[in-house]
Amino acid sequence: MFLAKVEGTVVSTKKEASMGGRKLLLLRPQLVDDKDPGKFRPGTNTIVAVDAVGAGLDEMVMFCQGSSARLAAGLKDAPVDAVVIGIVDSVDVFGKQIYNAKQ
Repeated sequence: MFLAKVEGTVVSTKKEASMGGRKLLLLRPQLVDDKDPGKFRPGTNTIVAVDAVGAGLDEMVMFCQGSSARLAAGLKDAPVDAVVIGIVDSVDVFGKQIYNAKQ
């Protein structure tokens, strides 16, 4: 599993039939900063992921990739490489909270 910020949505009117009706999100992975583990640094890539939990713009989410993504409910036969599986409430690193959704 990985952490990411939702940066936007992706709309595709023509797609594989098993992808019909699925919300697609544009994610930017978030990495704990090597130099300052008290904060995140954004990854350099973006990822398109199926939203399985109703996430929204600017939320911190957990996602998984690869064969694990197809284990999410209803995705067994879908050509999915990434899926959002949780909305993050808080993140603690070395006993210090570096993210809180309520703040």
